[in-house]
Amino acid sequence: MPLVNRETVLEFFRDNPRPLQMRDIVRSMRLSSTQSRALKKVLRQMVDDGSVVRTKRGMYGPAEQMELITGYFEAHRDGYGFVIPEKPGERDLFIPPRQTLSAMDGDRVVAALLNHRTRTGRMVRIVERSHKRVAGTVDTSMGSCFVRPRSRSIPFDIHIPSAGLKGARHGQPVLVEIETYPTEKRPAVGRIVSVMERPVDASSDVAAIIEEFNLPRRFPSSVSSEAKEVSVKKLGNREDLRTLNTVTIDGETAKDFDDAISIKRTSGGFTLWVHIADVSHYVKRGTKLDQEARDRGTSVYFPGTVIPMLPRALSEDICSLVPGAERAAFTVEMEFDGYGNQKGARFYPSLIISDERMTYTSVARILLDRDPSEREKYRRLLGDFELMLELADLIRAVRLARGSLDFDLPEPEVVLDMTGNPENIIKTQRNRAHMIIEDFMIAANEAVASFLEDMDAPCIFRIHEEPDPKKVADVMKVAAMKVSSRRAGNPDMIKTLVARVKGTPIEEAVNYMILRSMKQARYSEYNVGHFGLASESYCHFTSPIRRYPDLIVHRILREAVSGKGISEELVRSYKETLPDISFHSSRRERLAMEAEREVMDAMRAWFMLDKVGEEFPGMITGITPKGIRVRLDEFYVEGFIQLSDMTDDYYIYDEDSLSLRGRHTHRTMKFGQPLRVRVDRVDIEERRVIFGISDI
Repeated sequence: MPLVNRETVLEFFRDNPRPLQMRDIVRSMRLSSTQSRALKKVLRQMVDDGSVVRTKRGMYGPAEQMELITGYFEAHRDGYGFVIPEKPGERDLFIPPRQTLSAMDGDRVVAALLNHRTRTGRMVRIVERSHKRVAGTVDTSMGSCFVRPRSRSIPFDIHIPSAGLKGARHGQPVLVEIETYPTEKRPAVGRIVSVMERPVDASSDVAAIIEEFNLPRRFPSSVSSEAKEVSVKKLGNREDLRTLNTVTIDGETAKDFDDAISIKRTSGGFTLWVHIADVSHYVKRGTKLDQEARDRGTSVYFPGTVIPMLPRALSEDICSLVPGAERAAFTVEMEFDGYGNQKGARFYPSLIISDERMTYTSVARILLDRDPSEREKYRRLLGDFELMLELADLIRAVRLARGSLDFDLPEPEVVLDMTGNPENIIKTQRNRAHMIIEDFMIAANEAVASFLEDMDAPCIFRIHEEPDPKKVADVMKVAAMKVSSRRAGNPDMIKTLVARVKGTPIEEAVNYMILRSMKQARYSEYNVGHFGLASESYCHFTSPIRRYPDLIVHRILREAVSGKGISEELVRSYKETLPDISFHSSRRERLAMEAEREVMDAMRAWFMLDKVGEEFPGMITGITPKGIRVRLDEFYVEGFIQLSDMTDDYYIYDEDSLSLRGRHTHRTMKFGQPLRVRVDRVDIEERRVIFGISDI
């Protein structure tokens, strides 16, 4: 008798791609009554996750064979959106405003493909909602009570019955829990969870954002209890690497040390050891610790604080590769020739001691500034640092030669005062020390992914699909590159664009535009490669303290190198769970990025609040039909100039050159153009800075 599970049902539908009634499936699969009951349960689960569709006539069929696409919805504030397919390699599907079924940003959905040429579709079903709680403002002006969501990507208001009002008054900011989602015939209904205090400073605004995004600040008591029972002394059988010179290199404020490095020169080139915290040794599959980490998906980092994936007893102590202490690690030992080509790799549990907790700043002083005092302080390790730089340069050259894209983009860094409020917002740039660690981590991740793929083992891959050529072609207009849409997505053309703008005023703006034109990297049980890194096989292995997919890869790798291999039962189990883990981890990563972006917007707004009326030099970093985005020179702060506020002329948006041109004055606004602006307004509630042009 056939085993009834997800795999056998998918195999059946591959051979029978048309929709079928339940009785026809039972008869075709020759199932007993017991197996029929199992089939009903499996089909119900597969309908819930979107891999199988149940029609209005009660027939079941595979989603992909019925031109139905399962994925997550990326909502736009103007009402339309895109379905990002779960299946790698498929192009995004455009959903017009009236075809969204009121889907919210991040919802897991099933959509029907209506037009192959334009990739236009309509929403068929919302499989899983991403937002259970929503921040918004109470509106009682129409005689009944609604909450208008703060996020413009949520396309509906939420009706609040009088019983769920909880004393909230018109205009107050609240957090509402959605109890019934909207349909074509009735609105969303919810209840107010809490009336939120209006932030009085940046730190209280960050607390509000944490609440808005429903980020879990505290661990359940059962999880904390499990964490307390974990002992650093139970290390198990490991390869002893304590005599190797080993260092961690991180930022100044880092407290959770995932990775450490050792290096030696060999007769044929180099041996590089990448030691990663062995979290899988302490966080066992199926425990409460594991489930909590899976739910959180990732650590979330804000200026001055972190919401960790694991309790701090593990993330900052027991698992962390702190200096001077014996720690359990999982080591990737790689051999490189004298040209930076990887020639072999070994993977094994290890025991290490980190000799020094280094910072990027310190290593840059040693290697680039040749600072005498810093070099003397770490004289014992100087040779190792020099070797790291030499090997990293070679590895990077190999990666760039194969087509890897390399954007050296600055990031905003918030300098906080003693009260947790922004004192300054500065531009930070990666130095060569950052790149050394980046190069070594990429090499380790590629080695692990290739090894597991060669073994035909299950894996969560980190994939990055090719960009939409039309979007890249639009970016190329800014650099006056005339390239057909068909050729624009070619990695060589993108590298040519990056090289053309390097050192010009528009370099930074164009590089950000290129990044925005690309698809977001994500997790998948299918490997389609990583476009940005030009890597055929890539996974995340190097940060298991703060990313759940890394922890899963550690567990699989441990089984793979155990000598026993991965059992069929475990392979079957991972095939069942990896699709959900991949999807959930990708969605939690997006949520974390959105929260971090919102916090940065809040920090900018609070920092600029006392500067209203002041003028600053800046540069145009974005142009849309609605206005101009400008970044200041003095502070790493962006603000917006609305087209309606540019009153000296009537400005027309030129789609071909992505510029604005005055109808009468012929004044032109282009990317990278310097512009003196005035801080006209700071909207704390919307977390926006509004500029005006100084000479208008």
